[in-house]
Order: sequence, then structure tokens, then C-alpha cells
Amino acid sequence: MYLVTGSAGLIGSAVVRELNQKGIMNIICVDHLGNSLKWKNLRSLIFNDYYEKDDFLKILDNNNFWKNIKGIIHLGACSSTTENDASYLIKNNFEYSKNIAIKALEYNIRMIYASSAATYGNGENGFDDDINKIKSLKPLNPYGYSKHLFDLWLKHHNYFNKNLFVGLKYFNVFGPNEYHKGNMQSMVLKGFRQIKQDGKIRLFKSYHPDYEDGKQMRDFLYVKDAAKMTVFFLLENQNATGIFNIGSGKASTWLELAEAIFEAMNLKPNIEFIDMPEELQKAYQYFTQAPIKRLKDAGYHYPITSLKEAIFDYVKNYLLKDEAHA
Repeated sequence: MYLVTGSAGLIGSAVVRELNQKGIMNIICVDHLGNSLKWKNLRSLIFNDYYEKDDFLKILDNNNFWKNIKGIIHLGACSSTTENDASYLIKNNFEYSKNIAIKALEYNIRMIYASSAATYGNGENGFDDDINKIKSLKPLNPYGYSKHLFDLWLKHHNYFNKNLFVGLKYFNVFGPNEYHKGNMQSMVLKGFRQIKQDGKIRLFKSYHPDYEDGKQMRDFLYVKDAAKMTVFFLLENQNATGIFNIGSGKASTWLELAEAIFEAMNLKPNIEFIDMPEELQKAYQYFTQAPIKRLKDAGYHYPITSLKEAIFDYVKNYLLKDEAHA
């Protein structure tokens, strides 16, 4: 059996699908569906069992359960970068992850888990995924800190030395099955909906002298690639350990992203620049780009979908089709 937490989320559902495509159906899924639409993401997936996250905690000490687990992909977390309840984030992201890691250690199970590019803060200390440099990082929000704390915990206890743990720092992941994410939806989905409603896309103005409006840069990664990279560490390279950046390795501007959405919809670009909320201005990243040398050195040599190709696939094969069937 393989255990996948966060299995109904954007990356989690793509990971389960990737496993299914590789012929793996013996999967136990864990998530918290609540009142969201995440349940829809599970409909096309094949797995053996499903647990709500609170119910899953109740079987943590069940030895028979863990004896059957071959690998863990732990993606379950509150991923809202605007969540300000730090105590909730510590409990949900840090302590929950620790509980699963302790079982991985006890039963010698490989565990691939989601760290986050949010741990890099504003990037002043770079985006180096060397675990020996993580102590210098300063996340900008409680979410980033809760993820950083788990990385530090594993490092402090030398657990990365056991060849069991791989932390993945996902950069800006977007793609099918993100409609449940509310305000945390990607700008591709938000932009598509803005165009359908108002005929234009709204982007934040820049408040940095080195970046023009719309020229702020991000490393955008298609969720299909994120899933392949994740499963690679579970099935193909089982000796790698440490932290790895999961990104495209190329920074693109918000303007490039917006223009690609319009092109995929066969429309002329119409972009409006709006004021950025004051609370976001202090914690805004103007440039992110994932150095992916360690990923490639680990043996990942599959092609990575370009931003334009990914947006075309997402818009034409999912968003426009979803709308047609609505």
C-alpha cells in the first residue's frame, strides 16, 4: 500500500493519478473534504481506502496498518499563505507531519513530503535547496514558517541521513483540480474567470523600482510536472534524501502568463493594473526561480512543460471544456 495525504488537493490528486497511470492502485487516501468541492477531485481516481485526516490520526498507532505501507507521500496541509492563525498552522502542518514522520522512522518507510518555496521568504538568501543552508531562511508568513519548522526538525535530528525523507519545495503550481482553493487558486484560473466575466485580467501594480507593472516574476510549474517529480522520488530514485526544489527552473512574468491565457482563448490581451492590498505589499515576492540542479542531478531528466504549453493545455482541455459542460 502507498499512503497519500492531501490526496484530494491540486497536487495530491495529480499524484494519485500519476500513480494510477503507472499501474499502482493500492493507495490509501487521506484528506479533509469539509464543505469544499475537493471531493470531485477523487472521482476519477482509483484507490483502496479513504480517511478523513482526524480519523486517520486515530489509527496512527495501529501496527498492522503501518506494516502494509510501502511508501508515503505527505501533501496534506493548510496551504493558505494568508492564514494568520499560527497556532493552527503549527498543529496542522508541523505537528501532523511529525506524527507521520515518527511512524516512517519506526517502520522504515520512505516519506516524500511537501515543504514549500514559501520557506525562502523574499529570496534575499537565495533559493538554494541545500539542507545545510536552511537555517538562514526567513519565511514571510506563518504558513511558510510552519513548513520551515518541519524541515528544521528533520535536519536537527539528522533524520535526512537515514535515506527515508525527501522534502519538496513546490514553487507556483497550477493546473486542473484547483477550483476548490478559493483565494489560493492560481492566476491562470482566476485570470480565465476574469476574462469570462469582465473581458480583462487584473494584475497587481509593482511597488519595487526594479520591476515594472506586470514584470514581477515567478517560477510557474504545471501540476502534471509537479506530480511526475514527486512520484519520481518515490519510485525511481529511492536513495535520494534531503530537500529538492520542484519548479520549472525558469522565471516568467505575470504579463507573459496573462497574455498566454488570452491567446489560448483566442482573444486580444486586455490587462488592467490594480493596487496591491497594503498587507500584501510587505510580504510580496517580486522574483522566484527554482534552481533545479539537485533535481536533475538526482536523475530527473523528463521534459518540463513550458508555461505557454501548460496554459494552453489547461485552458483548452480543461477550463473551456468544464465551462461547456457546466
